[in-house]
Amino acid sequence: MILYDYFRSSAAYRVRIALNLKGLKAEHRHVHIRRGEQLAPDYRELNPQGLVPTLIVGERHLTQSLAIIEYLEERHPLPALLPPGAEDRAWVRALALAIACDIHPIDNSRVLKYLAEVLKVDEPARDAWYRHWIEEGFRAIESQLARHGGGRYCFGDTPGLADLFLVPQVANARRLHVAMEPYPRIRAVNEACLDLEAFDRARPENQPDAE
Repeated sequence: MILYDYFRSSAAYRVRIALNLKGLKAEHRHVHIRRGEQLAPDYRELNPQGLVPTLIVGERHLTQSLAIIEYLEERHPLPALLPPGAEDRAWVRALALAIACDIHPIDNSRVLKYLAEVLKVDEPARDAWYRHWIEEGFRAIESQLARHGGGRYCFGDTPGLADLFLVPQVANARRLHVAMEPYPRIRAVNEACLDLEAFDRARPENQPDAE
């Protein structure tokens, strides 16, 4: 397997955690998002969206972090990233999707670049935009965790799919100086996850291309 990633990409961060939890190795090839390497024609051949991550498995090019993680779960089911019950699996997926669909897409680098270069939004306003959508999402996630989470991680006492999405988003929040005091369950889950080697090794600052 070959993983095309970028140290600061939260989507790639999720996949790195999944690979680590499952004890899988992939050759890492780094795509520098801020330099626009994801838009180069040769990379567009691998991923027409011009995004990271891309996972190469044989002749197949897998894209979108959730699809990649679900693929890894299906091909390498142990340790499991999803609980056994259908309702519990739906709850865990919903938590992951709250980040993947509702927070991350409107805060990612291409959106921020459009705000800056096309709409001429200055940096303080862009940072305020970023923080607003994290805070909006975290309020809902904190409530979900308080009501139905329990255990050491997002669901129970085993790290799983929702944790793979939450931890990178907390890293983004801290980078943007989001006040985390209103989110005690999120903070507790994040700290529990980062105590694990699989999560620690996946941190942006621990990647070879970290700046």
